[in-house]
Amino acid sequence: MNDSSRPLDGVTVLALEHAIAAPFCTRQLADLGARVIKVERPGGGDFARAYDERVRGLASHFVWTNRGKESLTLDLKHPEAATVLERLLADCDVLVQNLAPGAAARLGLSFETLHARHRRLIVCDISGYGDSGPYRDKKAYDLLIQSEAGFLSVSGLADEPAKAGCSIADIAAGMYAYSGILAALLQRARTGEGARVEVSMLECMAEWMGYPLYYAFDGAPPPPRSGAAHATIYPYGPFAAGDGKVVMLGLQNEREWAVFCEQVLRRPELIDDPRYASTSKRSAARDEVKALIEHVFATLGVEQVIARLDAAGIANARMNDMHDLWRHPQLRARGRWATVDSPVGRLPALLPPALPSTATARMAPIPAVGEHTQAILARIGYSPDDIARLRAARAV
Repeated sequence: MNDSSRPLDGVTVLALEHAIAAPFCTRQLADLGARVIKVERPGGGDFARAYDERVRGLASHFVWTNRGKESLTLDLKHPEAATVLERLLADCDVLVQNLAPGAAARLGLSFETLHARHRRLIVCDISGYGDSGPYRDKKAYDLLIQSEAGFLSVSGLADEPAKAGCSIADIAAGMYAYSGILAALLQRARTGEGARVEVSMLECMAEWMGYPLYYAFDGAPPPPRSGAAHATIYPYGPFAAGDGKVVMLGLQNEREWAVFCEQVLRRPELIDDPRYASTSKRSAARDEVKALIEHVFATLGVEQVIARLDAAGIANARMNDMHDLWRHPQLRARGRWATVDSPVGRLPALLPPALPSTATARMAPIPAVGEHTQAILARIGYSPDDIARLRAARAV
């Protein structure tokens, strides 16, 4: 495959971004070939750079969401910033921003203001709650949105809620921003006009909560918190084997229950036991069913349990940790790992999970703070003396 041919080759994105939602969106665009100019604060840059030092001194969040970008340092509040941004926008196809509520508009970067001068520009605004309504100005972090969207009410144990172990509200917003921008680019190809893509983290998470929302339709009780088990289908969740390891398994229907009883538990008499004759009955008696299953599994190691489940065609999985995922045999067999350059050397990176068969991902370096400032400013017409003056004024 010719690396010069990617879906977003020739598309330029200006990203006024920090943390996760917007950077995750623009990293997807960079993977598809877009040129992404990431604007960072002079000095420390994106505050996500300081979240931790787990990747040879770099922050895990930043490494994950920022490969393939050019880093430009610019103080957005400096009087010179407006001129720099205007010159950049003249050659941009997309502006992505997740600044504080109202900040982009105060900087003259609302879609309405920009559209008058840049008719083809697509503006993607990512916020916690959207640009209207009573929650418009509330601060929004991932955990807070998980809570507002009701995710915590259905996640965790019966007496204690639990957040997701990764930033799902940010990820949801980033992915909807990504797909919305792609849709806007397709529309622009037909109309010649740019558009606004507004992304609310709350609205993204509310969409993802569709199943529990409808389960609680018309005042019905919502799904109970059930730990790692399914809230309403059983057996569907974690079960201990005799060697202390855990296997996840899931049964979806009565046919699978019969096969499970006969071939895995080797207790065919349970098939016709009226106490367990339907999903709802098994879910109501889940303590009894769990005891029956783990009584059998106690005589087996986890690999023996998985062998029985696989032979019976019952869905199952190992409960892997992060070290297991790093060396997962399926990812390795399918060649999902690549490497990218970074300020601390080559680092492993997963290829993006969905690409056209005719394209290869652009796995470009993770930038240092302001690494491309000189080159970017020179490209938009600033002389070396101009750039020195901006640096002296701490504008960049």
